[in-house]
Amino acid sequence: MVVSGPSGVGKSSVIDSVIERTGSRFSVSATTRQMRDGEIDGEDYHFVGEARFEELVAGGEFLEWAEYGGNRYGTLRTEVLACLNRGQHVILDIENDGAHQVKTTFPAAVLVFIVPPSLGELERRLRSRGDTSEADIAKRLAVVEEQIRDAESFYDHLVVNSQLDNAISRVVLILQEPIPTGSGIDALPEGGGTETRSNSP
Repeated sequence: MVVSGPSGVGKSSVIDSVIERTGSRFSVSATTRQMRDGEIDGEDYHFVGEARFEELVAGGEFLEWAEYGGNRYGTLRTEVLACLNRGQHVILDIENDGAHQVKTTFPAAVLVFIVPPSLGELERRLRSRGDTSEADIAKRLAVVEEQIRDAESFYDHLVVNSQLDNAISRVVLILQEPIPTGSGIDALPEGGGTETRSNSP
């Protein structure tokens, strides 16, 4: 399963809880960026140099890879296949471009996009973090509508995160019993309050 969404939408919270509830595995990406304090190689990321990353690209070792903020990130095939061969679900937290690459390489992947209730609410969440500059907020908000338009045409499911626990429950259901795509809009049982849209034919 690929889970994407704009910065500030609560994607990491959804993924962490889905993994806790289902026993799924999180795919550890490789990156060329420097390790930060408190991070552990092999748990947070596989930290590699530019030369090694280039070797992995040339060898076709990535399901997808992309560059963000001057650093490169990639999803290792071995990470994903090892879990699948053990019969475990694997969750990837990647951007739209990476999701397109994964779907091309692995058509069975289920793509889920977490949508904010509104752009105003997304901006409020970004500001409430207290660690994002005005320039970064503006930059992130500028691409949200494009990300959502892409998700509406390409992703299998769109889940609106208006209430976190409901969004988590919806993603768990998608993971455990994939909802047939092409069924328009379906929601949680009455009182759930979280909308899911299934977009693939």
